[in-house]
Parts: sequence; structure tokens; C-alpha cells
Amino acid sequence: MKTYFVRTFGCQMNKHDSERIAGMLEDRLGLVEATQPELADVVVYNTCAVREGAEERLRGHVSSLKAAKTVNPDILIAVGGCIGQRDGESMLSYLPHVDVVFGTHNIAHLPSLLETAQRTRRPSIEVLDTTTDFASDLPALRGTPWHAWLPITVGCDNFCTYCIVPYVRGRERSRPLDDIVAEATRLVADGVAEITLLGQNVNSYGRDLYGESRFPEALARVAETGIRRLRFVTSHPKDLSDATIAVMAENPAVCNSLHLPVQSGSDRILDAMNRRYTAAHYLGLIDKLYSAMPDLALSTDIIVGFPGETEDDFEATLDVVRAARYDQAFTFLYSPREGTPAAKLEETVPRDVAQVRFDRLVELVQSSALEKNRALVGSLQEVLVEGGSRRDASVLTGRTAGNKVVHAPLPDGIDPASLAGTFVSVRIEETQTWFLSGHLEGYERT
Repeated sequence: MKTYFVRTFGCQMNKHDSERIAGMLEDRLGLVEATQPELADVVVYNTCAVREGAEERLRGHVSSLKAAKTVNPDILIAVGGCIGQRDGESMLSYLPHVDVVFGTHNIAHLPSLLETAQRTRRPSIEVLDTTTDFASDLPALRGTPWHAWLPITVGCDNFCTYCIVPYVRGRERSRPLDDIVAEATRLVADGVAEITLLGQNVNSYGRDLYGESRFPEALARVAETGIRRLRFVTSHPKDLSDATIAVMAENPAVCNSLHLPVQSGSDRILDAMNRRYTAAHYLGLIDKLYSAMPDLALSTDIIVGFPGETEDDFEATLDVVRAARYDQAFTFLYSPREGTPAAKLEETVPRDVAQVRFDRLVELVQSSALEKNRALVGSLQEVLVEGGSRRDASVLTGRTAGNKVVHAPLPDGIDPASLAGTFVSVRIEETQTWFLSGHLEGYERT
């Protein structure tokens, strides 16, 4: 084994886990990253089981390596993450050329599993039911030097009826607060400018350790480490507290953006989803948030076509979208996940009906996003530069504290890559639905 390639499907927690996987493969096995999976000796797929599309992509990607494995029989294919945890050895029945299967609780064992598969020429499979370890204890190869994922909890206790996460990630476990602050301090010393706190429900952080949520305290203490920007995902509406809103509003390091999944605007559907809040409660939170932070950038998740959803239920969702004034929404057509309570519901919504509703929702979200962006024309935005635009190498791309993508042309002779990880000021001149455009303050226009 000399080279590796890691492909990630799914959420931010999977992205964090993949950084740890890459770190282990380099630190413990001495491997070097390859540019394409076909060129690697070890190919790792870190998977998501939340949506059907992610599973289909996994099968397609793994199947595409059959030819490469024929040319080089020594290629090792490993599948981990949520699908690995869920399917275990049964994965070999539909992907027989996989060499290693591992779950969400034993990432640290991947190097030894690979070595066993290489030595024995047989599939090496290990899926644990639980663990006391956190992936953050492993070496990491971050995707960018200026941003870091920092998990504060793993697992979930909410058991939403459509969601597989509690079954593949386990029950919620919180890291000790001092460990979180210590890691954040190390990241700041390492030059990290932006940290994202991670958890399936960050708002309930600490309940298993301290008997009550201590997320506001955790947020405030990490902000005190000197980090320039601090974000967090994901928040559950039933647990978002006034104290958390206050920390967000009062601390300049905490970004003025929030991802607050609503899933549906119908109380009847929310109850069927086991979300444990009402539309009125959710909109009450929105009022508090905008009162505390008028410039808040708000995003959400919405499922269309949940079993039993009527036209009235869907109209209630549209009402919430109008009132919430989202900057972005991740919209999904409901797909049943085997092993979840919702998968047993029989009152399904016809696909064509769900698609029409989905299209109407997307149109409304786009209208809201464009309206929010237009309000920023003329404003001066602090932008964390990520590099150059894919379409024009002379244009930089970055993000605001509100997580808005910004493009700005650079003077001749300045490479956007040289500014990556730095902060610049951009005066916003034009807007589109999903990005802003402007010019750098302090630079001559090109």
C-alpha cells in the first residue's frame, strides 16, 4: 500500500471523520493521497444512509472500480460510515469486491483492518455497537488549514421517525467541556480562523455528562479562545434556548448564521415525525432570533411528501417558509429508510404529487434567498477567502459570516490562492440567488 483516496458522502460529521481517516492513513500507514480513486492502492468510501441517493452513488462508485481492480488486484476497497455500520457483512452480498467494512464506532481500527485484508486476501469486517472514543482523538488531515470541524457530541437521542442516525451513530454522547476548549485552543494556535462545532443536536450538549444542556457555556468558552469565526451545526428547535440566542447575539466571534431544521410546517406531520415542537413554537424562535440579530442568515431542512402529507399540510409548510425568510433551504423528497418507524407507514404520497410540491417549495425558497441577498447590496462584508472562482481564476471566492458565497475580481498579478485563509472586505454590488458579487475595498478595480 502506497497511496489512498477517500470519498465522502453525507453530513459535516462524515467530512470530519474523513479528515481523521486521511490523517490515520498518512500517519500510521505512511500512505500518500492519490488524485483519483483508480490510481490509489486504498480507496475508502465514508458513507451516509440518511438519503437514498447517497446509497445509489456508493454502489455506482464502488462498481466503477471493478475494472481498476482487474488491472490491479491489490487495490483495497473499504466502506465505512453509516452504511457500513448498518449493513456490516451483508454489504458483500451486493458489493462483493469490497475488502473492508467498518462502522461509525471503529474508525480508529481502519489501518489494522486494511493490513489484515491485504495479508489474508479475504474481506476484513468489523462493526462495533458502541465506543467510548471520539474521532477527534485521531490524527487529522484537514481539508483546509484555516477551517476545522470540532465535534462536541456524537449520536442522537431524538429518534425522529424518518431518521436512521440514532441507529447507526448510537445514542448521544458529549465530550467533556474542557476537552473541547483545549482542542479549540490548539486549533487557534495552529492558525485556524474558523471552527464549526458539530453534533447531531448541539443544543442538547452536555445532558448526558452534566444532567443539563451546557451548550451556551460551550459556545461562549470556545469563542473566548480567540477564534475569529465560530459556527455550529445542527440545532434542534425543541432545544434552542434563549441563552444560546444571547451568546450568538453578544459575541462577535459567533457567526450571524444558523441552521435550524423545520422539516415541516404542519403540526400533524411534525407530530408524525416525532419532532416534538409545533409550527408556532418554531416561528416563536424565529421571532426571537431576528429580534436579537436582525442580520441573521437562516437556513433549514424541509422534507416534502412525508407519509400522510396533505395539500393543507404542505401549504402550512409554505406559510412557515414565508414567515421565516430563509436564506437557504435544503429540500428533500421523502425516501423511506429501512429500520425507521416511518418506513412502515402506508399512507404514502404519490411521487408526482410530491414532485409538484417540491418544485413549488424550491421556487419559494429561491425567492426568499434572493430577497435577503438584495438587502445586502451596498453593504461592506468581511469575507474569508477560500481561493479562486472555478469559472474565472482572476476572481476570488469566499464566504461572509452569514455563510454567503461572495465573488470579487482581483487586480492584475494577484493570485486568489495566495489570499486563501485570509480576510478581505468586499463592497457588495450585485446579487444572485445563491451568491453575492462586489469589489475589494482598498484595491483598484480591474
